[in-house]
Amino acid sequence: MKARVESFFEAKSSTITYLVWDEASSRAAVVDPVLDFTLASGTASTSSIDAILDRAGELKLSIDWCLETHVHADHLSAAQRVKARTGAKIVIGSAVREVHRHFAPMFGIDPSEDHGFDRLVEDGDRLALGELAIEVLHVPGHTPADVAYLIGDALFVGD
Repeated sequence: MKARVESFFEAKSSTITYLVWDEASSRAAVVDPVLDFTLASGTASTSSIDAILDRAGELKLSIDWCLETHVHADHLSAAQRVKARTGAKIVIGSAVREVHRHFAPMFGIDPSEDHGFDRLVEDGDRLALGELAIEVLHVPGHTPADVAYLIGDALFVGD
């Protein structure tokens, strides 16, 4: 089945966030949402993700999932903003636990906490997106937690 996809480029971090949906049901997912960050002032804003969520509203889409391909070092995630505005579940590869164990001592965090993720997925897991399926593929890269999402005829991978 064919997925509908729109991409949104965020220039400051040179990253792309995707809005993907099943046209038959109007069920949608956001892939790798970026939070705007200005290094000089140390401030963050939600203008980029809000524009994407507004676009989803224009299309009358219901966002079920916020899909993270990996833990991002190149930008801040806007996943919590997506969840707050839409109720979407935040998804990431289950090997994120390894990433947390590695960085926990450096940042003084508890590696056993969920850190805001609603669903930790593994290779071969499937999530429903209307009449489409989201198939999870474990593709270690930047981190051992990297996953790709095959949604209809579109494959979403991290950088």
